Amino acid sequence: MRKATFINAHNLPNGMPVFTGDPYKALSRVHQAARFRVKWKDIFNAKQFYRALHEWSIEYKWVDAEDGMDHYETLYLEKMGFFGEKELWVRWRWEKVLNDYFKYHIDLDFHYLYLVPTEIVHEGKKLKKDIYKGEVEVWITALLEWDWKDQWSQHWFLKYFAQLFPQRIFRKSITDEHRVELYREAYILQNFIKQWFKLKRMLPYEEIESFYPSQSYSTYSGGQQG
Repeated sequence: MRKATFINAHNLPNGMPVFTGDPYKALSRVHQAARFRVKWKDIFNAKQFYRALHEWSIEYKWVDAEDGMDHYETLYLEKMGFFGEKELWVRWRWEKVLNDYFKYHIDLDFHYLYLVPTEIVHEGKKLKKDIYKGEVEVWITALLEWDWKDQWSQHWFLKYFAQLFPQRIFRKSITDEHRVELYREAYILQNFIKQWFKLKRMLPYEEIESFYPSQSYSTYSGGQQG
């Protein structure tokens, strides 16, 4: 039974990754390498948060599935509350092609609650543009896909080995090498988001100062991590 979180508690359109070809057939060629959640409740610059993630994706060479560029957004839903607060659902879908057989996917699912414009005084300056107070929950799902072009199952000879190769011959490559590498990258992304929101992190490596300065601001209640 799934835990009732902000994202899976609502009946939203299918949230699967963007696959090449038949998406339901592609699901049989996918292994989940990681799944993380980050939650923040306080004041932040929504535009700068997206910009930081966008720059991170470029640095780590992630692209969108449609044209190999940076048009990641596949879903944007907005609901206005009775008192003017917004609730948003946003989906980004990233991919990284390793070769003709392996492809990485990272799915980002955002959910915002009680989002209202606000203003603060920070370091003696009044900040208002793109400043919001509310809750944001981000789910990071990392998926490893093999035979992403679906070439093996359609080849007159290779189709007889389409299941044998990932289960036996490429098993070490899938479960050990690529899964660990994709997990590592998703973990770095999770910590990047936590760093941006100034949340506590447990890092197995020495942390360097981020090139994308945080624009989240804790009030007396402090930011909250889920």
